[in-house]
Amino acid sequence: MSKRIKAVMMAGGFGTRIQPLTHSIPKPMLPVVNLPMMEHTLNKLVETGIDEIVILLYYKPEVIKNHFGDGSNWGVKIHYVLPDDDYGTAGAVGFGREYLDTTFMIVSGDLVTDFDFKKIFDYHEKKNSKLTITLTSVENPLQFGVVIASEDGKIEKFLEKPSWGEVFSDTINTGIYIIEPEILDYIPVGENFDFAKDLFPLLMKEGIDLMGYNAVGYWRDVGNPDSYREVHDDILNERLVFKIPGRKVAYPDGTLYLTGESEIDESVEIIGNVVVGKNVKIGRGSKLNNVVIGDNVTLGEECQIRNSVFWHDIEIGKKFILDNGVICNNNRIDDNVTAKAGLILAEGCTIGKLAKIEQDVTIWPDKEIEPAAIVNRNVVWGSRYKNSIFEYGSVIGKSNVELSCEMATKLAEAYAAQLPSGTTIMVGRDHDKSSRMIKRAFLGGLLSAGINVIDLKSLPPSVVRYAIAQNQNIVGGAYVRRNLYDPTSTEINFYNEDGLRIDNNTAKSIEKAFFNEKFRRVEFTKIGTIHESLNWEECHDYRTAIELTIDQKILRSRNVRIAVDLMHGITADIFPKILSDIGLDNITLNAHPETRSMSSLQHVLNKTKKDLTTIVPSLGLDAGFAIFSGGQRVALVCDKGNFFDKIEGLSIVLYLLNLEAKSQNRKMKVFLPTWAPDMVAFEHLVIERGVYSNFKAEKLREYDLIATIDGNFAFTQFTLHRDAMFATLKIVEMLIRHDIKLSEIGKEIHPFFYKMDKIPCPQAKKGKMMRKFIEIAKGKKHSTVDGVKIWESDTDWILMIPDTYGDYLNLYLQARDNDAGEALYEKYTGLIKEWMNE
Repeated sequence: MSKRIKAVMMAGGFGTRIQPLTHSIPKPMLPVVNLPMMEHTLNKLVETGIDEIVILLYYKPEVIKNHFGDGSNWGVKIHYVLPDDDYGTAGAVGFGREYLDTTFMIVSGDLVTDFDFKKIFDYHEKKNSKLTITLTSVENPLQFGVVIASEDGKIEKFLEKPSWGEVFSDTINTGIYIIEPEILDYIPVGENFDFAKDLFPLLMKEGIDLMGYNAVGYWRDVGNPDSYREVHDDILNERLVFKIPGRKVAYPDGTLYLTGESEIDESVEIIGNVVVGKNVKIGRGSKLNNVVIGDNVTLGEECQIRNSVFWHDIEIGKKFILDNGVICNNNRIDDNVTAKAGLILAEGCTIGKLAKIEQDVTIWPDKEIEPAAIVNRNVVWGSRYKNSIFEYGSVIGKSNVELSCEMATKLAEAYAAQLPSGTTIMVGRDHDKSSRMIKRAFLGGLLSAGINVIDLKSLPPSVVRYAIAQNQNIVGGAYVRRNLYDPTSTEINFYNEDGLRIDNNTAKSIEKAFFNEKFRRVEFTKIGTIHESLNWEECHDYRTAIELTIDQKILRSRNVRIAVDLMHGITADIFPKILSDIGLDNITLNAHPETRSMSSLQHVLNKTKKDLTTIVPSLGLDAGFAIFSGGQRVALVCDKGNFFDKIEGLSIVLYLLNLEAKSQNRKMKVFLPTWAPDMVAFEHLVIERGVYSNFKAEKLREYDLIATIDGNFAFTQFTLHRDAMFATLKIVEMLIRHDIKLSEIGKEIHPFFYKMDKIPCPQAKKGKMMRKFIEIAKGKKHSTVDGVKIWESDTDWILMIPDTYGDYLNLYLQARDNDAGEALYEKYTGLIKEWMNE
């Protein structure tokens, strides 16, 4: 380095995803081979020649300040900055501007890396850069900012924490920056301001080049318990350049690192690299293989420990067996305890003699496990909720196992913490007994936080959402139901004041409160109240609204007769009455809720297809409609008895809407997902394709129809959310108005190839798949709005979106005919297979 450089260490994170390891200490202070994680980074800064460091604090600041003091023990001067609120990454750095009068480096306190910092500084100087971002390639880029840089290092495109559908590269922003002090002028004082979301776009808009340095080496963001274990595995197996502290003692099969005086019986077997702290006692006959042991730990005789990390102040009896575990501070484990791979034992726990702990169990703080107990699931929360709770505004879990009453209550408390005390929400459910149980537990959590509840009991979700949206005094809601595709699971759907699913930011806020247990417990006089609705009022309002919106004069102008199969679903309680009130001649099938029948969706659907395709033509009916059990999805059967698939159903509805727009002499707007087909053009429709999961109500109202390819239709003249009951009536209304039959429309829509498939793909290779697709897209028409979409011709395209939650890729293909489509499919699945094996 040719000039003096300071450093800023970001150490204010809550460590939500890595709970319960961060229950009492901030994430940067988690021990990595017996030293706080950020101490390793601080040592690298000192070795690089930096002698002045600003540490940004927020969560449990006293832990960090007490450890590092003024920095004199490390030969540096440390300044602590503690903002009075969460001001974002750049906003927090702005609070330390008084100490940043020269070039400075930003580095996180919760990462492990062997990058050569000096090379980053030299690159920054060589490029005469104002701001340099350190880049690297990772297998799973979801938690980071994805970046594309030109050959000369100039940043061209970036996206902070994308979904798999948005990933356009496996090159990510490591959060290590070199910044010139004048850049601080672009960071407002006292405002929430983020590097990636706010500062970088602003600088690019101002014409300031952002440079990207591709660092070579090891970099890991230690963000969850798995990555914490993995970083130790990497260190002990020497996959990175890392200085393991302690005095080396050679053993026949490994190396022991001693950082203080300890008693290790001469019969102890050391395999691989083993790190032992101060005042440790290890009994005879024990076997340690790639293990880290902290200070003040007693390990009894004949223990077998492998690939594990022990913190401090731990007492363990004899014959303890552990693989790939983490044992936090102040724990006691009695004799003959066996723990299969993956145990996380948070602080302050006691495990009795002969206890057996099954694989991948997390035991949260201050728990007592009785002697001889068999622990086969997490003590406090189900394993799937360690890192993420929500999937698209919903929480889904195995009924009474993962999604238990305790889980539901805490979820409600976390949700209620986002709402003002004394406000009111609506909660509904389906007929399933698990839903009833979970809903009652959920209500208890809401009441404890001072939230009033209108309990709508069993109603279709479309009615609940309509009631929420129409009542200005309601600030949100929830709906509990059996999962449509997995009858052993229950889901809780969360809604905002417009009856729309909560957005990602709200979901993350609820998760944060859930993991940190930041709940609001009101005094007994302010506990919420329950108004148990009898449903009639909400049902009456909903029915009245439908009757006012649908053109009943049109419906009664012809003697139209339809068949409706309600598939034993929740709409059976209300839709027959609506059909009767409107006067639409109908035959209704399976109009009684029956939870047993829903144990197999495919079985019910096959029966529905058979019944409708037989009944409609044999009785001379005009159309048939299958309304799925949740009341949101509808499938169509024409007067000739043809059952239309999802794509045909979407094309028919668009055809009808096009006629509607033509008759009104205007253009109508439609929003479809990126994977919706575009083979058929509609002259009077303006169709946009994209991702609308976080759209606000105001934006959604710009469209006349919002649809998927799964038979979900939201006609916004009535509501902004999908509603199969209204969609059914609207389709009938348009058929009558334009004097056309479904069979006639079917003839107008020429067949084409469309295919959806799921290709197995581990999380570790999703980023690579995105990068490979983008590489092959160069020179072709393509889009990265959601995943990577590549056009092979004007009509033929493939869209690949890595699934956000599952270990697979979602493939969508469209082609002019089957031969072209199958060729396209074979080409890209073959490429994916090649890339997987590289």
